[in-house]
Amino acid sequence: ASSEFYPVYVTGLSGNGKTTMIMQAAADANREIYRVNITRQTDEDDLIGGFRLVNGDTVWVDGPAVVAAKQGAILLLDEIDLGGPALMCLQPLLEGNGIFVKKTGEYVVPAAGFNIFATANTKGKGDETGSFAHTGIMNEAMLDRFPVTLEQPYATEATEKKILKGKCQKFGVDVKAEENFIADLVAWANNIRKSYEVGASTEIITTRRLIDIVKANAIFGDKMTAINMAVSRFDDETKEGFISLYTKIDAEVVMADESETQAEGGASSDCPFE
Repeated sequence: ASSEFYPVYVTGLSGNGKTTMIMQAAADANREIYRVNITRQTDEDDLIGGFRLVNGDTVWVDGPAVVAAKQGAILLLDEIDLGGPALMCLQPLLEGNGIFVKKTGEYVVPAAGFNIFATANTKGKGDETGSFAHTGIMNEAMLDRFPVTLEQPYATEATEKKILKGKCQKFGVDVKAEENFIADLVAWANNIRKSYEVGASTEIITTRRLIDIVKANAIFGDKMTAINMAVSRFDDETKEGFISLYTKIDAEVVMADESETQAEGGASSDCPFE
């Protein structure tokens, strides 16, 4: 909102709203923002610009970094830790200086209000867990040009409930009818996250996945179907553990589960995520 040049590096676990937070903050401040999804293949042409074929003619087209600089807008480098050495072309802009566009000879001085934000799952030092494949060790000179790093956690339970209620409205679902389901989902996800933090689980339920569950429930009208669909990406042991934990949180599901178990003469399985 201040329009001051102050590059910010935002790091945090997957699906906790890093990108959404920045996009929403820009919207609240009525700021123009250009989002670039960084990959290992992102090169100088993708960021600074290049010659393109337009209506049969070869013309120069500015890249998002130059466009944002000229307009005094915000440049959002999403998943910056997936990028390669080509990102170093942004060094002058990260210093708050102008940038020389080599292929055109133009020297671009950033307009007032220009700023750079970056999001990442790591702090630029790579990942040894295997959870964030292809993230690399970033150049220290680039990292040092971000004056501040913000570590973004998952939202509080109250905020996460608010997010899910908003999504229910968007999906055309009665919020009041789903309040208990939303509360159970948030409690379930937070329990799993605590297990993840202490090493009892190698997987995690993100805010994004909770939204997916709410949407699937809106489509299929069955919460356990929605949860099963959302956790099917995990290995069988983890999937069963996550589902078992949810049945211990949601009283309605527990009663249904127990009645089926009693009818079959069996016993419910233990949950490793408590």
